[in-house]
Amino acid sequence: MNHSTVTPEQIEALRQFDSPTISNAIEHFDVRDPVTGYTTNELVCHTPEITTPLVGFAVTAMGDTTLPGDTRPSRVGEVVELIEASPAPRVLVVQHSGHDRRRACMFGDMFATILDKLGVTGIVSDMNARDRVGIRQRAPEFHLFTAGWVVSHGAPRYVDLNTVVTVCGLTVHPGDLLHGDESGLVSIPLNMVDDVIKQAQKVREHEAEYFDFLQSGRFNMEELKRRIEPEANK
Repeated sequence: MNHSTVTPEQIEALRQFDSPTISNAIEHFDVRDPVTGYTTNELVCHTPEITTPLVGFAVTAMGDTTLPGDTRPSRVGEVVELIEASPAPRVLVVQHSGHDRRRACMFGDMFATILDKLGVTGIVSDMNARDRVGIRQRAPEFHLFTAGWVVSHGAPRYVDLNTVVTVCGLTVHPGDLLHGDESGLVSIPLNMVDDVIKQAQKVREHEAEYFDFLQSGRFNMEELKRRIEPEANK
């Protein structure tokens, strides 16, 4: 299955669940090692106020903003063309490829607003952003997942486009389906989107019953011990 088989209805259904629930649903099918498929804590959601999670297909690139005297072309026009040619909803995923990632910054309020206008639902990058207030004012529904913030954009250059990237522990191929919220970011196998949606609903119902048990008169230590081992860290 590829992105063309994922329907708008499925995308909307995925937006109804938080990312940990989606992660738990994927684990149910044992299709990958449970320690893979999601980002490390270095990737931070800077837009937790957005009520629906980021859901979209990855448009990938590698870039650098930290090389002194850099004369390479920016290639930003190529990035815009790549975005336009990619399926919606889109997520721009950019891996840092230079020597000083702590200074690297390719995203401010101007570029974020352009991306929002082009139907990009958010940015995912191991670099930084800037113009925090401007982004929130001009693109209030635009998701932003980066390592942090810096004040300057440096010398932005895209050095590779439409390629496999790795951002904060998650390897992302062009067209991968991503789901993210303030807990982090997880990739969804394209060949099991419908199964993940159905299982996510089961996870939600199971957790609702579990929390109801904890708050009810049915709570007792024997039943808690019976339940707790398979529920650890869920």
